[in-house]
Amino acid sequence: MFRQYKLKDYNFRLLFYLLLICGIGVRLVGTAMPSLRTRQILGDALGIAVMLILSFIDYSWILNFQWLIYFFNILMLLAVYAFGDSANGAARWMDLGFIRFQPTELSKILLIMFFAKFFMDHEDDLNKIRTLFLSVVYLGIPLFLIYQQPDLKNTITILLIFCILYYISGLSYRVIITIVLTMIPLLLVFLAIVIQPDQKLIRDYQRDRIMSFLYPEDDEYSDEIEQQSNSRTAIASGELLGRRLGQREDVYSVNEGNFVAENQTDFIFAVAGEEYGFVGCATIIFLLFGIAIECILTSFRAKDLAGKVLCCGVGSVVAIQSFMNICVATGIAPNTGTPLPFVSYGLTSIVSLFIGMGLVLNVGMQSSTYYRELRLTEHELKEEYL
Repeated sequence: MFRQYKLKDYNFRLLFYLLLICGIGVRLVGTAMPSLRTRQILGDALGIAVMLILSFIDYSWILNFQWLIYFFNILMLLAVYAFGDSANGAARWMDLGFIRFQPTELSKILLIMFFAKFFMDHEDDLNKIRTLFLSVVYLGIPLFLIYQQPDLKNTITILLIFCILYYISGLSYRVIITIVLTMIPLLLVFLAIVIQPDQKLIRDYQRDRIMSFLYPEDDEYSDEIEQQSNSRTAIASGELLGRRLGQREDVYSVNEGNFVAENQTDFIFAVAGEEYGFVGCATIIFLLFGIAIECILTSFRAKDLAGKVLCCGVGSVVAIQSFMNICVATGIAPNTGTPLPFVSYGLTSIVSLFIGMGLVLNVGMQSSTYYRELRLTEHELKEEYL
C-alpha cells in the first residue's frame, strides 16, 4: 500500500500549478459571490489533503479493487434516482446534509481508474471483438445512468475520455477509422432529429441550447443567446489588465450587475476576463494547459499501462472541461454548464479532480526509472544474504 518513495521524484511543478490555479479560483469565486469564498477554500483544502494522501499510496494496490470501484460507481449513480435533488429539471445532486454531492463528477475519475486496470489486464487483446464488446458494455451502464439524469454534457465528456484512453492503450488505427466513419453519419442523424420541434431524444432545455447556437438570429432563443453575449461583453470589457489590475473600478461591471447568471460556476471565465483582463485569462489557460501537459509527461514515465492510462485520463478531464467551459464563455460552443477545473465553484468537482491528481502524482513517483532502481536494490540485498 505505502512505499518508500524518493522526494526528488515528487512533481512539485504540478503541485505548484495546482496551488496557484486554486488561489485564482478562490479569488474569482469570492468576486462572483462573496458568500461562497469560505466554502471554496474548504473544498480546496479538503481536495489538497486527499491528493497528498493518495500521492503516497501505491496506485497499483488501489486498482486491485477495480470491481469494487466499478460497482460503487453504479450504486452511487443509482442512488441519485432514489435520493437525488432536482434542479433545473435534472436530478444530479444528493443532499448529504453538510454538502450537496454530484456523483457524476466523481464517476469520471472512478471510470478512469476502472478502465486503467481493465486495459492493462487486456493489453494483449485490446483489438479483439470480445474485448471491445466488454469495454462498451462496462462503459454503457454508467453512461446510460448519467444520460438519464439528464446530463448530456458529462455523457459526451466521458465518451470522449473513453475514446482517448482506448487510443492511448493501443487501439488499432483500422478500428479507429471505422469508428470515426460510423460516428459522422450518426452525429448528422442526431442533429437532424434534435432540430425537430417534437423530438424526444433530449430534453427541451438541451435542445434550446443547441438551437440557440445553430440559429442565433431566432428570437425564440434570445435568453440563451443573451447569456453568452453578456459573457463575451464582460470578457471584452476587461481589455488587457481588467478592472482590478488596471485600477478601473469606475467601469460598469456586467458581472456585478447580474447580467451573467451562474458566474461563479459555468461562466467563471467571464469574471476572470472582466476583473483581470487578457492577462488573467491567459494565466488561467496557461496553468490549465500546464496541468494537462504535466499529466501527459508523467504518463511517459509510468511503470505500466495502468499508470499511463490514469495520467492521460485525468489530464483529458482537465483539458476537455477547460476547453468546453472557455468555448461556452466566449460563445464558440453552445452552453453546456461545464465547470472550469479548479476555478469554478463546485466542491464535488474540485475534490474529484484532486483525487485524480493524487493518483497522477503517485504514478510519477513510481516511474520506470524508480522501479529499475528498486529491483536492482532488491537484487543486491538477495545476493548479500545468500
